[in-house]
Amino acid sequence: MALRIIRESDPIEVTQLSVCIYSVPGIGKTSTGFTADDPFLLDFDKGAHRSRNRRDSGRPESWEEVCDLEADVRPFKTVIVDTAGRALDLLTADIIRQEPKLGRGGALTLQGYGVLRNRFVAWLKQVKSFGKDPIMLVHSDEQKKGDETVERLDVQGGSKNEIYKSADVMGRLFCRDGERYLNFNPTDTNFGKNPVQLPELKVPDFELEPNWLGGVIRDIKAKLNAQTESQMAAAAFLEGWRAKLDAITDPADFTIAIDEIKAEECSDAQRGVVKRLIHDKAVAKGFAFDKSAKSYVVKAA
Repeated sequence: MALRIIRESDPIEVTQLSVCIYSVPGIGKTSTGFTADDPFLLDFDKGAHRSRNRRDSGRPESWEEVCDLEADVRPFKTVIVDTAGRALDLLTADIIRQEPKLGRGGALTLQGYGVLRNRFVAWLKQVKSFGKDPIMLVHSDEQKKGDETVERLDVQGGSKNEIYKSADVMGRLFCRDGERYLNFNPTDTNFGKNPVQLPELKVPDFELEPNWLGGVIRDIKAKLNAQTESQMAAAAFLEGWRAKLDAITDPADFTIAIDEIKAEECSDAQRGVVKRLIHDKAVAKGFAFDKSAKSYVVKAA
């Protein structure tokens, strides 16, 4: 089957997002997760009872219970994995139970870690295929790097890299001066993924804003889809100019085109691209720009 090519003018609608929120314990990851749209929490950590704004949840005792969630999560819009580290521990036990040779002393072998990564990524894709937004809550730990304190995901083996790669958006939840903040921007000491350049967000009182995280996720989707629409419009703009210039056969018309693009309502970047396009097309057709006359002329033999 031939590869489907997505043209620059084709829309790519964002309907699901994989979100990762991490912090040191006790900052309120679970409570924040419960403010997503119609959430269902997979309570691998068995700590949902500590949340003040608890919503529907389930406590998996084995990985088999979460292998096929489609019927269970049908009424919900968001599936929260709390925490991804504990989910991987449960998956590890399932892998060793099924294939003992992949474990040694209760831990996975190198080959076992490969199986762990593959199965976890496949499971996340399955959750997204149900039309749900997966939110991975992850504990972090602090490590010293010279004089700086570096915060990293507290997840076994190389699985933390798979969580990072699987997440469309990743934010750090932290406290400052008694207030909580969520920051999606990467720094020298923290992970982050911020595709729409959101500023650092102050976390509100969830009794006043019980669907706060749901609003943040909807805002990210809207901004990503708006970028797609903007790209489509920009591509259509350039395609129109290419067709117009391809039809020109007289050097005087290329000179007129320069005046037209100067008057066109577009961005400076688009204007610059079209000016280069005008020149390249004119040269390709055997014309040259006469600087003294400030116009295109037939190139001298």
